[in-house]
Amino acid sequence: MNDETLQDNATPEDLIANAEHRMTQAIEFLKRSLSAVRTGRASPSLVENLPVSYYGTSMPLNQLSNITTPDAQLLLIQPWDKGALHDIEKAILTSPSGLNPSNDGIVIRIPIPPLSQERREELVKSLGKLVEDGKVAVRNVRRNVQDKIRGLEKDKQISQDEEQRSQNKLQEQTNNHIAQIDTIWTSKVTELMKV
Repeated sequence: MNDETLQDNATPEDLIANAEHRMTQAIEFLKRSLSAVRTGRASPSLVENLPVSYYGTSMPLNQLSNITTPDAQLLLIQPWDKGALHDIEKAILTSPSGLNPSNDGIVIRIPIPPLSQERREELVKSLGKLVEDGKVAVRNVRRNVQDKIRGLEKDKQISQDEEQRSQNKLQEQTNNHIAQIDTIWTSKVTELMKV
C-alpha cells in the first residue's frame, strides 16, 4: 500500500495504516543496508546482493552461487555454473568492499581480515549517515500524512478532535519507528566496535 494507492476519500485510519507500512519499509531498507557492512566477521550478506555480470546480464551473486561461512573469518562461494567463477571473482574485486577473493577453479574463498580500530571508527561515522537517512525517511512519511490529515480537517471531512487524535497517533507511531532505528543503530555500533 503505497501513497499512490490511497484514494482521495481515505480516512485518517487509512492514512495512518499507510504511514505504518511505509515507515516499516524504511526500517527494513536500513536493516538491509547495515547488514551489508563488513564487521570483521564473515557473513553472506557482505556479498549476496553484489551484482555480477553473467552472460551479459547483471544478477545478484546469491542467484548464481551458494554462499557459506565455514568459520568466522572465511566466506566460501560455490557457483552452480563453474563458468561463472571468473565473473564472480571480477565482481568481488571491482566492488567497493575491499575483499580479496582467491579462486581455485572450483570455489572462491574470501578471507575476512579483522578490522583495525581506526577502520571501525570510520565505519561508525559513515554508517551514521545511513541511520540519519532512515530517520529522515520516517519523518518524511509523517510530514506527508500530517498534511493529508490537515487537508481532511480543512475540507470538513473530519472534526478538529479527530484530526488532533490522528496527529497524536501518527506522532506516537513516528516516535516508535525512530526508537527502533536507534536500537538497530546501537546494536550495529556494538557489533562494529567489538574486537
